[in-house]
Amino acid sequence: MAVDERGRTRRRLSTEERREQLLSVGARLFSESPYDEVWIERVAEIAGVSRGLLYHYFPGKREFFAAVVEHESERMLRLTQAVPGVPVRGQLTAVLDAFLEYVRTNADGFGAFHRAEAAGDQAVRRVYRAALAAQERQILAVLAADPEYGPDVAERAGVRLAVRGWLAFTTAVCLEWLSEGEPGREQVRDLCARTLLGALAR
Repeated sequence: MAVDERGRTRRRLSTEERREQLLSVGARLFSESPYDEVWIERVAEIAGVSRGLLYHYFPGKREFFAAVVEHESERMLRLTQAVPGVPVRGQLTAVLDAFLEYVRTNADGFGAFHRAEAAGDQAVRRVYRAALAAQERQILAVLAADPEYGPDVAERAGVRLAVRGWLAFTTAVCLEWLSEGEPGREQVRDLCARTLLGALAR
């Protein structure tokens, strides 16, 4: 434990806990404001750390925002992992439920992740596009493991384009859902599920 200048007791955070705290603050600020309007000093101020300590974790704003984007991408990929041996139609509802719960409870992180494409920094955009590509590969792998679609599904005309289009559609729906607060999660889930299955129908 440590005592600050006002005599308040503060628990020392581990390296991983501090990094998580900084990424959480960053997600909130980057979701609220464009990349160019977020100041690294403000992140340090909100987190209650020195600017020097923040730079110990992240060399600069570019690396910090890239880390926020990567962190949220990893969370989304973990939440939407496939269940081996279960057909796509059988697990789509559960996967979308988990994803929409993440969107609802981590609106800052989800918003920050999707602001990356609008960032003027090409390095940040590359991280974002790599994250989208990972999501696409994950979906295609699930489809390939399902006998209904088969291992060569990714080679079928239009399938990759359909998956990319569905990811963009789902993002737009979720951002609108967060903004409007309606309809209910089940309706959003069913809309997204129907759209994917419809896009893949032969």
